[in-house]
Amino acid sequence: MNHQTGFRKLTCAAFVMLSMASIAGCDQGGGGEVSAKGDGKVSGKEATAKVVKLAFVTNGSSDFWKIAFAGVHKYEQEAKIQVDIKVPQNSTPAEQNQLLESLASQGYDAVGVSVLAPDDQVTVLNKVAEKVKLITFDSDAPKSNRLLYIGTNNYEAGKVLGNEIVKLLPKGGKMAVFVGMFAVDNATQRFKGIQDAVTPHNIQVVDKREDNTDLAKARSNVEDIINAHADLDVATGLWSYNGPAIVAAVEALGKKGKVIPAVFDEEDATLAGIENGTVACTVVQKPFQFGYLGSKWLHELATKGDAAIAAIPPSKTIDTGVEVINKDNVAQFKATLAEMKK
Repeated sequence: MNHQTGFRKLTCAAFVMLSMASIAGCDQGGGGEVSAKGDGKVSGKEATAKVVKLAFVTNGSSDFWKIAFAGVHKYEQEAKIQVDIKVPQNSTPAEQNQLLESLASQGYDAVGVSVLAPDDQVTVLNKVAEKVKLITFDSDAPKSNRLLYIGTNNYEAGKVLGNEIVKLLPKGGKMAVFVGMFAVDNATQRFKGIQDAVTPHNIQVVDKREDNTDLAKARSNVEDIINAHADLDVATGLWSYNGPAIVAAVEALGKKGKVIPAVFDEEDATLAGIENGTVACTVVQKPFQFGYLGSKWLHELATKGDAAIAAIPPSKTIDTGVEVINKDNVAQFKATLAEMKK
């Protein structure tokens, strides 16, 4: 073989190999692929699309929220995202404020919250809203700069329960009302709705008590009022755990059939009370929708920005509605509830 010819062949081969290596090197070092989101971002080792940080903040811990969490997880699975669930263990506005400020400082993109003390927390909520897309669910803070409220129209829900109480006491009567804190927006609005429905029908609210989410106090409050008012007809609980507390007190004092619970939400003891005849009815919300729709809107606001804001209804409210559960439909409701929790 001629040495010059062999050298030329070797040089050409080397050039081809170097070119291939260069192409491979460019691929490995990659600008990556354009994001499927259509946002112009580039994915790959050197540049990846931003992972949004979303948080769902409750007003405390109760079985009620487990249903909402099921809605959160449903959306997480569909959208292949993560929503961080945050639960203030002591259910105080100060604790919730600290949690919200911490999320804002950690660079969260969107946060949803069930507000504990709407009037008192406006300043903190507005500071948080300057840094994150802020929405509310379950308990609103309409005076704040939140973008959207998702949940029950609590005044109308109160009227629904009030109308059920009117059916129970067609000739009038006496009732007592129990809740964690009356200052919380959902409690305030529910109580007002109840009062507006029952007052024209000679039904008097003879007492009302707060328990500050202390479950033992929630029950003792009921026992105290039943003992103080021998002619009490109806006991109403505005928050989810108040129903079971009322059931326990009524049954322990031998007042089944004499003091009638008419309450909110779908805790197991409340539904069992309907089945055994202790509880007349409960007005249930749609906590699964709080979680599902709340997560969806958080995701949309974090990823679509102004386009998502433009899609918010003019009322800045999405009413998820309520349903009255009584002995006629409790079995079907429990079956539906079990399916949702899956």
